[in-house]
This record gives sequence, C-alpha cells and structure tokens, in this order.
Amino acid sequence: MIYKLMLVRTAGIGPVRYNELVSKFGSPAAAAQALADADAIRDVVRREIDRATAAGIQYISDDMPQYPHALRQMKNHPPVLSVRGNVDTLVKNTVAIVGTRHATAAGMNLVAEIACAFAAHGVAVVSGMAMGTDTAAHRGALRADGAGQTIAVLAGGVDYIWPLENESLYWEIVERGAVVSEMPVGFVPIATNFVQRNRWIAGIGEKLIISEADMNSGSMKTARFAMGANREIWAVPSHPSDSRAFGPNSLIQTGCAKLCNGVADFFAQEKNNTKNKKNNISDNALLDALGT
Repeated sequence: MIYKLMLVRTAGIGPVRYNELVSKFGSPAAAAQALADADAIRDVVRREIDRATAAGIQYISDDMPQYPHALRQMKNHPPVLSVRGNVDTLVKNTVAIVGTRHATAAGMNLVAEIACAFAAHGVAVVSGMAMGTDTAAHRGALRADGAGQTIAVLAGGVDYIWPLENESLYWEIVERGAVVSEMPVGFVPIATNFVQRNRWIAGIGEKLIISEADMNSGSMKTARFAMGANREIWAVPSHPSDSRAFGPNSLIQTGCAKLCNGVADFFAQEKNNTKNKKNNISDNALLDALGT
C-alpha cells in the first residue's frame, strides 16, 4: 500500500497518470521507486500512515474486495481510498441521494423516508455530509436498525469534519457506516475538491436520487457524472416557481431521470401498504357517505 500511496500523493499524479506509470514500470512499487525524490515522498506517506493508524483509519485500493464495486467500474476512479468506520459497508448495494443544502422541510422529510427504507432493505445510502439534503439522507439511513447503513464521501481528508455543524453526524456514520475520501489524512479541501467528491458519490452509488437542486448546483453536477457512468437516475419533482425545482424537474422533462414519488417507487411492500391505505380511505369515505 505504501507504494500506491507514494504515487497518488505525488503532485501531478491522478488516476490517469497513476495507471500510465504502473503500466510503464510494471507495478506500483517499481513506479514509486522511480519517482524523483522518492525517499522524501516515502517519508511523507509513512507519516500519513502513522497518523491514520492512530485514528483508526484504513486504506483500501481498487484491487481489494472491499473497494466499492460500482466505483471500480467508473473510468479513472481513485486507486486508493481512506476509510474510517465499517469497511464492510462499502461492499453493500448502494444508492446515492443528493440535493440542495437549502432544502425545504418537506423535501428533507421525503429524503429521510426514502433513505431509511433503503437502509432497512440492506442498501447503503451514499451522500456528501453537507447540510440540508445530504444530512437528511444520512440521518434517515441511520434510523434503520443494524450497521452499514450509510457512506459519507468527503472532499477533504477522511478525518476533516465539514461542516462543523455535522460533527455528531460524522461520528454516528463512523460508528454505524463508513466515511471515505481519496484525499490525504488531514487535508483541508478547496472548491475543486467538492466537484471531484460529487463524481465519487455518483460512482459509488449504483443509482442516484436527486431531490431539490438549482440548475447550477453541485447536485446537478453529480447527476451529470451519474449520467456519464450510466447510472439509473430518479428525480423528486417540486413546484416550478421554486428555483430548487429547476434541476430535478429538468431531468424529468428531458427524460434523463425517472419521476420519484417516494418509497413506493422502489419497494413492493411499501407499494402494497400504500394501496391498502388508499383502499381503506376510499372504503371509509363510502361508508360515511352511506351513513353507516
């Protein structure tokens, strides 16, 4: 693992260059040893590994069974991820849920219901731990019993908690799910890192559900990444006068996403329950009309 980290922690080496170097030299070890200043880079990586070990952080590479299988299929995926929490969460079936940080209460409630249903059916919910929709997705998943319900993908180091308002959520996810990042331990993110984070959310999720989102939002970038990865996309419609409806409504209108009405779109049991509730309401209304 140290040689792989030496490569990905070297400036100018991303997934594409990493694969080129490994192909050229025959192995990560040979490629790492051929780096200029290899000894200095090795020292930096060893210090990071020591820090990660002390914090209970693990590394997984794309040739390990714990690496998210949907992400492995994505072109130019990160060769190495750092993980804090339950690594087994990463091998579960997954659904990504994203949306605006400025979500409505109704939007967050629906997202939480959907996330809880997926987690209760053994599907890990993937999001970015931002305020609003992301928070609702993670907390909804954590309502379900058991472990491994949710995965938070961070733009900074896996130990860098942001936003600070979600510190308690971060530790709940570490305890019952997993937090992942491609960045070095302790790394403080900049704006471009969040765009890349959105790509990995789309990559880890086997399908994507997008709730309220402006047209130029990070969530819509996630949707475009999901389209590029041939993911199934669902969008929650909203009132057209609300700018938060522009993103999902446009995806539905153009046929890029299926219309998402809620939990019953995904699970037969909930469909039956919904139908029974509607029948009961109709029966009661009829009886009331007959005066019995």
